[in-house]
Amino acid sequence: VQLVESGGGLVQPGRSLRLSCAASGFTFSGYTMNWYRQVSGKERQPVASITSAGRTSYYIDSVKGRFTISRDNAKNTVYLQMNSLKPDDTAAYYCKARIYLAGWDDYWGQGTQVTVSS
Repeated sequence: VQLVESGGGLVQPGRSLRLSCAASGFTFSGYTMNWYRQVSGKERQPVASITSAGRTSYYIDSVKGRFTISRDNAKNTVYLQMNSLKPDDTAAYYCKARIYLAGWDDYWGQGTQVTVSS
């Protein structure tokens, strides 16, 4: 199982970024996918998730209306479109999948840093 995030960077407040997470090693279309974020020194927290077929998504309150999670099952990729970025969005962003192989386990990407600053 491999999850590889990309798309982070330094951006000014109010601008946009799109994160991508390329997945391999499992049946991507069969699982809910998640984005988390972590500020240095704090716990990692969920940001958004999307069900296997992409019909249902979930967002934490602080990103509702600004972030959109989507997926392309043909490309084994999940996205996080982040608009109207704020300094409080600054964090390392991680892709996560809870997958059944020998049992249920959580798999994480290496993370991509998003810094929102003027």
